Amino acid sequence: MVVPAVFAEPDSSAMRRTMGRFLTGVAVVTATTHEDEKVGMTISSLTSISLEPPILMISLNLDTRTGDAVIASEAFAVSILGVKQEGVARQFAVRGGARFDDGDFEKTEGGLPVVAGALSQAECRLVNQYTIGDHQVFFGQVISSRYRDGEALAFYSGKFGAFRDFHHDAAPWMF
Repeated sequence: MVVPAVFAEPDSSAMRRTMGRFLTGVAVVTATTHEDEKVGMTISSLTSISLEPPILMISLNLDTRTGDAVIASEAFAVSILGVKQEGVARQFAVRGGARFDDGDFEKTEGGLPVVAGALSQAECRLVNQYTIGDHQVFFGQVISSRYRDGEALAFYSGKFGAFRDFHHDAAPWMF
């Protein structure tokens, strides 16, 4: 691929390639509809916004069943996937289909589905939502969470993989 010689306003394809160079983790966001139907989708746009109170931000495409359920129920859960859960990530990345028919799932105290064996899981109460461009951005206060050790599933330039540790000490401000 040839790198453009000058900066230019990106079209959607160029924007996808530009941001694809940012290594992210992979998560599945889930919710339930008023009819108690489980919905969910794979995301890589997940950010911790605040520690006090604990608030996460997720970003979903406009007009998704998952986004509609988050708005209607005012709740969502996030499962951060481990490196051995690429199949789950792919299962929830496909539009439509029966995402919960295959795999192991658990429920949070509030009844939201989460991916069993995920590295971490968080149940959130929706505190704010914005529509920006072709996405909806949701802010959720974490009301319960749990985590386990393991290697995270990563996403880079359209491919799944794993983070490579340089074996440095942990950053002191992180823990």
